[in-house]
Amino acid sequence: MRKKLLRLALIFFLFVFIPQSSSADEYKVLTIDYDDLKEEIHENVTNSQDEVNHVSNMEGYFPLADEIDDNMEAEFSLFDNLDKTERVSKEYGEESLFARIAKKDIIRTDIPQFLLKDELTFYYDKGPVSKVRFYGAYNGAMNFNWQGSHYENADYDFGFTQIGMLGKFSDNHTDFKLLFNPRPADGLNYMQNFFADAYIVNNRIPHHKIIAGYSRNAVGFEGGMSSYILPFATRSQIARNFGSTRALGVKLLGNYSLVDYNLALNSSDRYFHEFFPGAEFTGWVNFKPLGKTDGRYGKLTIGGGVNAGRCHDNYTVAGLYLGYKYKKFWSAFEYSIADGYNGKSFNSNRAEGFYGTIGYKITPHVQLIARYDQFDPDRRISGNLRREITAGINWFIKGQALRIILNYVYCMNQNAQDSSRIILATQFLF
Repeated sequence: MRKKLLRLALIFFLFVFIPQSSSADEYKVLTIDYDDLKEEIHENVTNSQDEVNHVSNMEGYFPLADEIDDNMEAEFSLFDNLDKTERVSKEYGEESLFARIAKKDIIRTDIPQFLLKDELTFYYDKGPVSKVRFYGAYNGAMNFNWQGSHYENADYDFGFTQIGMLGKFSDNHTDFKLLFNPRPADGLNYMQNFFADAYIVNNRIPHHKIIAGYSRNAVGFEGGMSSYILPFATRSQIARNFGSTRALGVKLLGNYSLVDYNLALNSSDRYFHEFFPGAEFTGWVNFKPLGKTDGRYGKLTIGGGVNAGRCHDNYTVAGLYLGYKYKKFWSAFEYSIADGYNGKSFNSNRAEGFYGTIGYKITPHVQLIARYDQFDPDRRISGNLRREITAGINWFIKGQALRIILNYVYCMNQNAQDSSRIILATQFLF
């Protein structure tokens, strides 16, 4: 009986859906080559599996994996990740927190990701805020010195302890961020260092973000980069001196496939010493000539910018950047020159410096890196160059969320004794 029904159904399907000709001479016999069909199915399955492998292996093996390649997005990509977060069930049964963390397979290292992202994200159906994510960050280091240990090249600032909150307002176009430093800092009172970030972001304009408040200032490429994704335990000398600062003001961020930019008007104050000692402009532009090639030839970034203003006196810092990334290989070169600069505090010296970095991922979780770094604290004085040669290993246990950093630094100073140091650091983002 079942076979008869199947035959009737097949006849009905052919009668209804196969186009009918007006002449009997135009009828054709439909034949199926089962060998060709099997080969086509096998090819489709293989291609699909290749696409799955391409995505699952992520950064370090395939050029398409790193979607973020510039200082603008590296600092503010947290909000893009928050946009993609969907409401998840938090009923985990008897599974422990450590078991859930162990199951997380975080491969990407170009953006910050957090171990407790789902557990610390909360949703609200009513009220002005629709989504809030709490997070914490810790980076601590031990360093061992040989010879010349009294010599500090440029204010090494190891580690951080931070507590933060990201939020999205109900209009779905406005976000906010609060970030606090509960750990005291030398040379600052507790409240001056306590506020790290406090700003709102509006993304209503396509390809753009408008940011108002206290946020990281893009003075140089590495100087404007998030602390969570730095390749070494410390920033380069030009980033430590000229950049790695925050300022109160308004900035416009634009991001397209071939170019992105970061333009800001700020107060020249640092760490809330004064309300408005003067105004400053910070602008940085990245050109991405290979932006429309889907990463087939790697990623090339050519950038440049300026930071100029007045903090009781005038200062100007200009910089150029060149970076290239292809599969497992990564490189970065940056040069900066200053006629006075306003880093952690104002300095009237005419300084300049550059660094060159190369890196190679031998596995998705292990990266070898090396950097040559030179800084001239005052071009008007000869014989005072400061050089650092650094070699290191990054072990990305869970991406940037759980990471171990090992650096060896050889410090050379033309007017001081050379020194060596080993830095062992750990990082947790939860």
